[in-house]
Amino acid sequence: MRAHTTIKGDVFMRTLVRISFETAAGNAAIKNGTLQKLIASTQQELKPEAAYFFTNDGKRTASFVFDLKSSADIPSIAEPWFMGTNASVEFIPVMNADDLKAGLEKAARNM
Repeated sequence: MRAHTTIKGDVFMRTLVRISFETAAGNAAIKNGTLQKLIASTQQELKPEAAYFFTNDGKRTASFVFDLKSSADIPSIAEPWFMGTNASVEFIPVMNADDLKAGLEKAARNM
């Protein structure tokens, strides 16, 4: 997985964060407004290139694809979800088609 460099010289890693939580916790979070606030604050903080909401293994699930600037950012992203919905949170480095092409070209040169 290659890191990306922005015009300003910042380095980041394209990351998918997958957040899943049980129905009961989700129902409570919807009723008290926590879920709506978590979604809004996560989108504001991450400025994701994509956000998806779906069910996975019978759990409410949200996925955001964003640029992770530092591993030190992980707690500030995950903790509100842990505390607000008792969620499981996974961080997965991901590639777009351009990243995959560059990676395969590099792999082929190294073979």
